[in-house]
Amino acid sequence: MEGTQVASKWLKTEALLSDARVASHIPLTRMYSPAQLLQMLNEFGFVVIKPVVGGGGYGVIKVTKTHSFYSFTSLSSTRTFSSFQALVRALAKAKKKRKYLIQQGIHLATISGRPIDYRVKVVKKDSTWVFRAIVGRLAKDGLFVTNLSKGGTQLTSSEALSLSLSENIVETKREEMKQLTRICSEIMDASFPGVGRLGFDYGIDQAGFIWILEVNTRPR
Repeated sequence: MEGTQVASKWLKTEALLSDARVASHIPLTRMYSPAQLLQMLNEFGFVVIKPVVGGGGYGVIKVTKTHSFYSFTSLSSTRTFSSFQALVRALAKAKKKRKYLIQQGIHLATISGRPIDYRVKVVKKDSTWVFRAIVGRLAKDGLFVTNLSKGGTQLTSSEALSLSLSENIVETKREEMKQLTRICSEIMDASFPGVGRLGFDYGIDQAGFIWILEVNTRPR
């Protein structure tokens, strides 16, 4: 039973932002435009741009501003530009006319310099959301995306938390992710009736704060 599917990352982000219980856990997100990109780069130093519709890490690009230089990284390839205009022209080609959104860059906790994030899967059983999995996803060496389809390594959540942050916060952070998942599942259920499966991607930054990076209605 697949249930309702919601492809647009923008619609799912808007739904979660409407609830004060979780809004502070969502990175600043805007629809892509050069003006928004420049503003967010000036504010955060780096951002991630991703297709509004798409998954598996495809088309996800990290954009960075360092002093007067700009760069973008797609998979393991990085290009650097001496002007913002040159960056925008290159991004226009890379985006291939797809709609994109811009998300505040989060300095994720790492293991041996490789970013780690978390996937929490739930399914709806007789009107109750049931946890199916809580796992860590460690980026392949040299990549910033953690997707398993892009060479990421799956770890248990306990292993990922203890190796990237500290053993004494494992249970606290697991419970925080579960509580966020319960609330977000309610919100998604109310916003998109008929949703039957959800996958939440969480990032935990170097200070231990949990960010909701993405919600999938067809988690793999």
